[in-house]
Amino acid sequence: MASKVFIVTGASRGIGAAITKRLLSQSHKVILAARSQEPLEAVKTSHPGQVEYLAGDLTDPNIATKIVDLAVETFGKIDGLVINHGILAPKKLADSSIEDFRHVYDVNVFSYLTMAKAALRELRKSKGSIVWVSSGAASGAYVAWGAYGSSKAATNSIAAHIAVEEPDITSIAVAPGRVDTDMQATIRSEGKDIMDEAQYKSFVDAFNQGVLLKPEQPGNVIAGLVAEPAKELSGKFLSWNSQELAAYRQ
Repeated sequence: MASKVFIVTGASRGIGAAITKRLLSQSHKVILAARSQEPLEAVKTSHPGQVEYLAGDLTDPNIATKIVDLAVETFGKIDGLVINHGILAPKKLADSSIEDFRHVYDVNVFSYLTMAKAALRELRKSKGSIVWVSSGAASGAYVAWGAYGSSKAATNSIAAHIAVEEPDITSIAVAPGRVDTDMQATIRSEGKDIMDEAQYKSFVDAFNQGVLLKPEQPGNVIAGLVAEPAKELSGKFLSWNSQELAAYRQ
C-alpha cells in the first residue's frame, strides 16, 4: 500500500490513538489534532518523519484551517480525514439549558462540519475520504442523552449530504460500539442518577464483565476504511462490526 496522508482528530487517546497507531504501522503519515499536547508530542517523537500535530480546542473556528494547512505544508496533500473527537455530557432535556445543548453541538456537529469543509478542496484533489465517528445513539434514545444522540444524528446527515454533493469524496459515518474509553467512564460516573436505571446498569455491567470493546477493534476498522475506502459505502451510517465492513476486520 502506498503511503498516504491522513488527519485524525481526538487523536490523543482512545479510538483516535488506536486509529493513529494502525495508520502509522502501515507507513502512512498522520496529522494529529487534540486538546492535549503531551501525548501528541510523544507520538511525533516515536515516529520521526511520519507525524505532525496541532494541539488546541477543536471548537475554535480557525483551527480546522490551521490543521489542513499544516498537513499540506508538511506532507503535500491530504488523502483522508477521521473526525473522532466528541463529548457526551449526559443531562435530561428538561434540565438542559440551550447553552448546554449548544456546547454539545459546537463540539459534535459544528466543529465536525468546520473540519470537513476545511479539508474539502484537498480531498477533491486526492479523491479521498472522510470517516465520521458516530454512535448507535444517533438512531436510538437514552434518557439524558438527548443532546449527544441528536448531535450524532445530525452528523450522520451531514456525512450523507457530503456523499451526494461531493461525488469524488467517500464519506462514511461509523458507530464504534461500546468501547473502553474515557467516554464510557463518564457514563458510569455521571449517569447513575439521571439515566434510565436499566440502561445505566447495562453500561456498568459491560465494564464489570470485561465485555467493552478495546479501542483497537473499531479503531483498526476505521483506519482501514479511511485508507482504502469502499466507494459504494459512501453516504452510509454503519456499525463497525456490520457485514458491509467485514473485509476491514480481517
